[in-house]
This record gives sequence, structure tokens and C-alpha cells, in this order.
Amino acid sequence: MDIYTIIFLALAVFIFLRLRSVLGQRTGNERPPFDRTARNALGGAPDKNVVTMPGKVIDQAPLAPTAEPTPPSDRWKGLTEPGTALAQGLDAIVERDSTFDPRHFLSGARGAYEMIVLAFANGDRRSLRDLLSSEVYESFDTAIKDREKNDQKTETRFVSIDKAELVGAELRDRTAQLTVRFVSQMISVTRDKAGNIVDGNADKVADITDIWTFARDTTSRDPNWKLVGTGSAN
Repeated sequence: MDIYTIIFLALAVFIFLRLRSVLGQRTGNERPPFDRTARNALGGAPDKNVVTMPGKVIDQAPLAPTAEPTPPSDRWKGLTEPGTALAQGLDAIVERDSTFDPRHFLSGARGAYEMIVLAFANGDRRSLRDLLSSEVYESFDTAIKDREKNDQKTETRFVSIDKAELVGAELRDRTAQLTVRFVSQMISVTRDKAGNIVDGNADKVADITDIWTFARDTTSRDPNWKLVGTGSAN
């Protein structure tokens, strides 16, 4: 064995002893790496740096008693009187579709009324197609084409929508139909290509009463109602 081999062996033994003194020996009693999640799951003291993630908390306490169902005589209070044709129609719709809420419907109908009137004035066919039945859309589209043919434009501005009330409810097979009377104030004029007014008055607020009928298939997953009929009391 030459001198170089002896030197390398000595260095190897020295390095081994140094590593052993630094890393230690595994005896089977070493603690595992710290696992904050495992510690909390086992009931250890909470760590102040752990942020609880939002989630559903299951309450094991006894359930509070549910509210008593609304008596039939008060079901449509504020909408119609018990025993009327409107009340009977609403009863029939709710029996077919338990999620139906006429008050929520009226809120949506008010918004739809304004959207449809303005979309018609602006010739916005895309919006109208989503809100109207095919038959009503065709009649609206015909009127828009007539304006375009004559180079006319309609300007409409709502001053107020004073009332939106249910005046009819009916279930035809699986289709629910609701008729609403809208009372509003608006300013509307139609101008020709030169800007001259050919219909309406730009300085006069008109009182408008429209009677519209909306329909929805109660078996459809689509919750939206569409306008299927229009009329006016003016």
C-alpha cells in the first residue's frame, strides 16, 4: 500500500466521523418533520399563523321550527282578493311550479317592460329576440323595417313607471300566462331623415297604459318569461 492510498483512507475516515457528529445517528426515536395540519387535526394548540378557510359549518344543534305556511286566504295578499279568477289562476300556476313567486315576477316584468320599449325604439333586434315570442318579434320587426324604409328614427325616454299590476293569470296545459297592466309616463317622438318630427311631441309627457301578456313553459329549465301578447288601453 503506497503513501497516497493511506492518505485517502485517512481522509475518508475523518470525513465519515465529522458527518456522523453533525447529522447524528438514526435510533428510531427521531421526531417526524413538523406538520401543522396534522397537529391541528389531532387537537393540538391552534397556530396563530393559520388562517381558517371559509366553508360550510354543519350545525348539530336541533333545528328551529319552520314558519307556518301562509294561509290560502292570505297567499296573494296585496295582489288580489281570495276567490277571484286571478287568485285561482295563480293557485294553478303554483301547483304546477312551486318555485313561482308572482311578486318576484312583477319586479322582473317591470324591468323587461322598459327594456323592450327602449329596444324597440332603438331597433335593437338582438335584445328583442331574447325577450319576445316569435310571433310578437315578427310584428315588432315589421314595424322597425317600416321605420328603416322611411329613414325614420324613434326616440323614447321614460319619465316614470308608476304601476305594474297583475290583471290575469292562467295555466294552459303546461304553459303559465300572466297579464300585466303597466302605467307609465314617457316622451316619444319619431323623426325623419332631416330630423323633423313626424309623430309624437318632444315637449309633452304622455301617460301610457299598456297591457302585456307573458308566458313560460313550467316544465322548462329556462326561468325566463317571454312577451306573447301586447295591447294598449290608451
